[in-house]
Amino acid sequence: MLMRSVVNTPTAEPTQIAVPVNATEVLVAARNIPVGEVTKRADFRWQTWPADAVTPSFISQDNSEGMKLVEGAIARAPLLEGEPVTKQKVIKPGDGGVLAAILPQGMRAISTKIREETAVGRLILPNDRVDVILTRRERMPNGREEHVSDTLFYNVRVLAIGQDLASKEGAKTAEGGANTATLELTPGQAEQLARANSMGEISLSLRSVADGDPRGKGPTAAVNDQRGNTVRVLRYGVPTREYGVN
Repeated sequence: MLMRSVVNTPTAEPTQIAVPVNATEVLVAARNIPVGEVTKRADFRWQTWPADAVTPSFISQDNSEGMKLVEGAIARAPLLEGEPVTKQKVIKPGDGGVLAAILPQGMRAISTKIREETAVGRLILPNDRVDVILTRRERMPNGREEHVSDTLFYNVRVLAIGQDLASKEGAKTAEGGANTATLELTPGQAEQLARANSMGEISLSLRSVADGDPRGKGPTAAVNDQRGNTVRVLRYGVPTREYGVN
């Protein structure tokens, strides 16, 4: 009897102590939201977040407007499910167009015609990087006309293909057979592209993602990067074919 009572003695239950955590509720995306999509209330939810990790750009329940800031807004940047929403990633209709909202300060958006032969079989998607090539007929010193090509700009970001500002997940080609590509250029480069469009045909040469942006300065005018034993002739402000000086 004594041994049985010792063996059957119940063990003490572990004590759970609740430690208060300084937390708040922040607004996060309830699903993946692509660029340019008009949002609704169901696209967002409140989630507990450590108060010391909340930045001023987050939308918290302490904000009197809260959900009103994002309901019926337009996504300026992609939002992933569970990602905190910031005021910089959405824009209300009437505050400016979507393209104007995602365009970096000081840059310009300009479109050029494309087709399968001039846009890598329509495999170019928004946010890809391309080189811009002009092909035109030019009279040579011997009086004959030839087709010549020059690279106008390197490392240009594609803002949109047709009216698509972002590629859908898993998409390999642009939808709808778009016939325009909108490029991000400086004001001076936009003028050159507009002039080049009237001179000949524009082609886009797709760059590898491994190339990145080594200069960190966006699109580069090819005329400023030429070196070596060649002379580039400028005709009406537009660079023409290079001729060797050897």
